[in-house]
Amino acid sequence: MSNREPLKPFLLAFPGPLRDQLVEAVLSGAKVSTTGLLAEYEAEKEELPPVGERSALIDSAGREIAVVEVTEVRILRLGDIDLQHVIDEGEGDTSAAEWRASHERFWQGEEMREALGDPEFTVDDGTLIVAERFRVVELLDPCAAAEDRPTGSTQH
Repeated sequence: MSNREPLKPFLLAFPGPLRDQLVEAVLSGAKVSTTGLLAEYEAEKEELPPVGERSALIDSAGREIAVVEVTEVRILRLGDIDLQHVIDEGEGDTSAAEWRASHERFWQGEEMREALGDPEFTVDDGTLIVAERFRVVELLDPCAAAEDRPTGSTQH
C-alpha cells in the first residue's frame, strides 16, 4: 500500500463466512449496494456516510481488500425497499420478500442484538434502514482477496 491517508473501514456483516461471501460479491461486481439499520448508526454514534466518501473494504481477516466510494445514501422504511436495491445487493435474492427474510434473520440475530445493546430487538415495516450504493475504485490487495475466495457458492 502506498502513502495514502488511512481510510475508514467498510464492514459487511460480521467476520466469518457471510462477510467473506459479501466481500467476494463486491469484488466480482455483483454487489453494488448494502443495507444497514439506522439504529446501528445511532447506537455507535456514527454519522451516515456522505456521497463521495471512500472507505477500505475489510475481509474477515481484517485486511483492506479494496477502496469503495459511496455513490448514494437513502434512509427508508424497511417496508419500502425496492427490487432494484435487492438485486444490486448481489446476494441472489429475486424478491423483496426473500431479501427481507434473510435480512430479518441477520438483524434479529444474537450478534446484532448484542451490537445494538438490545436483546429483544426486532424489525418491522416501519424500521428505518440505510440503503447505500457504492462502487469499487481500487483493489488494494488482490492477492489476499484471491487466496480467500470461497470455492462454492453460499446463499444468504
